Order: sequence, then structure tokens, then C-alpha cells
Amino acid sequence: MLLAKTLTSSTFKQALIAIATFGTIVSALFGYVYLSTSSYVRGLSDRDIKTEYSSLQGAYERSGRDGLIAQIQRRIADDNFANNVYMLVGPSLAALAGNLGGWPPAATAASGWIEFRAREALPNATNRPLLRAMLQTFPSGERLLVGRDISDLDSFADQIKTAMISVAALLFVVAGVASILVTRRTVGRIELINATSRAIMQSGLDQRIPLRGTHDEWDRVAENLNLMLDRIETLMGEIRQVSDNVAHDLRTPLTRMRGRLEKAYHGQRIGEDDQALIGDTINDLDAVLRIFSSLTRIAQIETQARKGAFRPVNLVEIAGEVAELYDAAAEQVGTRLTVVGDHEVMVTGDRDLIFDAIANLVDNAIKHGRAGGQVVVTNENIDGKPVISIADDGPGIPACEYQQVFKRFYRLEHNRYTPGNGLGLSLVAAVAHLHGARIEMLDNSPGLKLKLWFPAVH
Repeated sequence: MLLAKTLTSSTFKQALIAIATFGTIVSALFGYVYLSTSSYVRGLSDRDIKTEYSSLQGAYERSGRDGLIAQIQRRIADDNFANNVYMLVGPSLAALAGNLGGWPPAATAASGWIEFRAREALPNATNRPLLRAMLQTFPSGERLLVGRDISDLDSFADQIKTAMISVAALLFVVAGVASILVTRRTVGRIELINATSRAIMQSGLDQRIPLRGTHDEWDRVAENLNLMLDRIETLMGEIRQVSDNVAHDLRTPLTRMRGRLEKAYHGQRIGEDDQALIGDTINDLDAVLRIFSSLTRIAQIETQARKGAFRPVNLVEIAGEVAELYDAAAEQVGTRLTVVGDHEVMVTGDRDLIFDAIANLVDNAIKHGRAGGQVVVTNENIDGKPVISIADDGPGIPACEYQQVFKRFYRLEHNRYTPGNGLGLSLVAAVAHLHGARIEMLDNSPGLKLKLWFPAVH
């Protein structure tokens, strides 16, 4: 099964194309080396033949035919020229001198180069050698053949050719086997990912792609996919939690509305009671609508669709407006609301969204702080970065809950039945993310301090 997928995979097909390209290049290179070597070896032999021919031609010019015959006979008797062949014939091809059994039939041209097999073995050879010779016809009609045995040179060229063909074949085999092994490994890792994907589709997000500990690119891909699955599982858990919280938070007002409407439907019409019932129902509907409005607003902020409204704004001015808005609410519970810090803390952002975020934080501090306590809003520049912090002296939040409170509809257990929908800090987190700000929660001993660190204005 795996072998079939390996042979039909695109990786293997690409490997075959690469092998074919590489093989063509190697074959061309080996062919060039073979032809160059063969040409070089034959060139050396031809140079020796030309030198010997020039020597004999000089003897002919100096001493005539008799002198040439005497020179040929001396060459034949000299062991240093044992590999050379000589043949001098008259116009009728009758042998005059030489160590060949007769004029070779292939030597039909008046001059030039020929290669042929000798009719019989040379004195120092055991079989018929391959000869390469130079032909020349003198004005008197005699024909001279000067050559030498090139069997060893030809054998050497054949060995080079055989070696190159063998190496090329070995390279093809090794490349093919390596391609199959590499492709099999790649297909194996892909199939492992596919198997895990199928298991996730069948059983859920608890499956993960196994790592082999090789720390190669496949392990890195598996790690990234596992991190992505972790993130998806977390998001799915948050979605389930949001669904549960929405169901919990909407069930009560919707149930109350249904009960009141049913009571109004079956009861007598009394003007003041009907008006009060309708007013309560409208209030509950407004609460439900506020929940959906907050969800829509958070979704819009998270899509970063409002970055076009960014401009330089002063946090001090915004904080002052928020304090003025919530001053009356703070007085009702005996809380002292103050704004302190630098006179100018500039950030680049959407003024309305920053206002909403600070307002949510101040509102939370007043609601969940200590009755008769204080809420302090501090604006300052720290190491060139604009920072706004909201601190109260209430019961605070356990450190283990710091990250949880920014989830939608998440509410601490002791705040479950107090007014609110658990979306305020989610909106703050969305605004902070849009502006590239970092949220920091600290224990105020007592109470809670929440800081928004905005990017420096350039």
C-alpha cells in the first residue's frame, strides 16, 4: 500500500525528472570525457606515425628507393620499433619491403589514414592486431604504408567507455533507490498526518501528530499542526463556554419575560400593573439587546476594521471625561474617584474605543471595589511608553483568574448574580489588541490594578 503510494506520488515523479535531467548531464559529461580521452590517445599515436613517416620519406629523398628499403629493413630488425608496421609496394602493389603479409585491401586511397586488422599476428603479438597507418604514393608510383599497433590504445579507450557506462548505470541505480527511499519517507510522514487528521474527524480534537524527535522540517510541521490543534481545541472550548454562559445569562431574563407576558395574558387588565409589567419586560429585553450589541461590537473590533479612525489622542483628556461621567455613580456608593499623573500622555488610536475601554475598567472598579473606598486612574509615560492604570482597593481577583476574566461571559463566582454580562473586559481586551497595547493585571494589596501599556508614539 505504502509502496504504491510512493510510486504514484508527485515527489517521486519530480525525483524521476531530476534523475533524468541529472543523467542526461552526466551522460553528456562522460561522453565528452570519453571522446576527449580517445582523441588524445589516438593523437599521440598519430604524432609518432607522422614522425616515423617523415624519417622514411627523408631516407627516400636522400637515397631513393633502395635507401628507403634499407631503412625499412633496419626498422624491422630493431626491437624498439616492434609495434610499428611498414609496407612498401610498387605500382602493381608487389611487395618491395615491410613486415606485413601483403598490402591491406582497405588501403585503396592514394594517401591518408586508415585503420585495419592485420592478416596475421605481428612477431611479438599473439593475435591479429588493430593497426592505424598513414598512406602515401610517391611520384614514381611506389606506395608507402607506415603505421603501428594500436590494440592497447583501443583496449584502453574501451576500458574507459566501459567504466563510464558502469558508473553512469550505478549512479542511476543509486539515484533511483535513494529517490524511492526519500519519497517513501516523505509519503510515510504525510500518511501519518493524514491518519491523524482522519482520527480527529472521527473521534475529536484530542488526537495529536506523533513526533519522531528528528527535529527536521517534518517534525516542525507536526509541531505547528499540533499547536494549531491545541489552539482550535482551546477556541472550541471557549465557544462551548460562551454558549453555556449565553444560555445561562439569557435564560433568566427570557423566562421572566415569558412569565410576565403569560401573567398579563391570563390576568385582568389593570393599567398601572400592566404598565409596570411592560416596563420590566422592556428592561429585560434591553439587557438582552445590550448583550448582543456588545458581542457585535467586540467582533467588529477584533476584525480591525476601525483602524482607519486612528489619530493622536491624549489619554489624560479621555480619562478626565470618563471620570466626569462616572463621578455620580462613584458618589452613590461612597467611592472616591480621582485622576492623577502626567498632564499629557499621547497615544495613536481610536478615541471612542479607548474611551469605551477605560469606561469599562472604571465601571468595574466602582462596582467590584470596596464600598466607601477609592478608585485611582493614573496616566503616565514610562520609558517612553504611554500607560494608563486603574486601581481599586476592593477584594481583587485571584491570580489564577487573571487570564480567564477576559473571556466572553466569564464571571467570577461571587459576581455571578450581580448586574453585568461578563463582556466588559472582553471588549477591553479587543480594544487593546487592536491598538497593539499590552494588558497587565497586578495585585494592589488590597484590590486590583490593571495597566494598559500602549505602543510609543513616533
